[in-house]
Amino acid sequence: MSNIIRRPDDQQLSSTRNPFRWMQDLLRWDPAQEMAPTWTGPGYELTFNPAFEVKETKEGFVFKADLPGIKESDVEVKLTGNRLAISGKREVEHKEKTDTYYTFERSYGSFQRMFTLPEGFDTDHVVAQLKDGVLSVTVPKLSAAQTKTVTVKTGSEPKS
Repeated sequence: MSNIIRRPDDQQLSSTRNPFRWMQDLLRWDPAQEMAPTWTGPGYELTFNPAFEVKETKEGFVFKADLPGIKESDVEVKLTGNRLAISGKREVEHKEKTDTYYTFERSYGSFQRMFTLPEGFDTDHVVAQLKDGVLSVTVPKLSAAQTKTVTVKTGSEPKS
């Protein structure tokens, strides 16, 4: 689960403290990925792990994920309280016994990501759209509370 937090504008400070994060950002290489099991069998489930982009605008929060080859019916977006859950699956293509694969690098399977939203968003107007393999979920902010001036009357005391 990911919490949405504001980060300082100076991203160099955080990348110099964590060399693994620097490698992942620069080379798009995750050193821990090599320790993951590379085969499937009983008890192993295929997983597909799309990268997400989350940004805050004046109007609200925008979540984007690249989901190539996934149908709308295979994606589910749920908002429960202040938790946004996005899940889905990418099915393995049909394989023929006569097919010969020289490399098999595409990932298939199911995924689920959860985000905790801060207070002050509009749950009634959340929009999710899957277009050209990119999922966009927009969570608008509530309109800012308006200040109301109350006039003070002088004279008689209020009746009980």
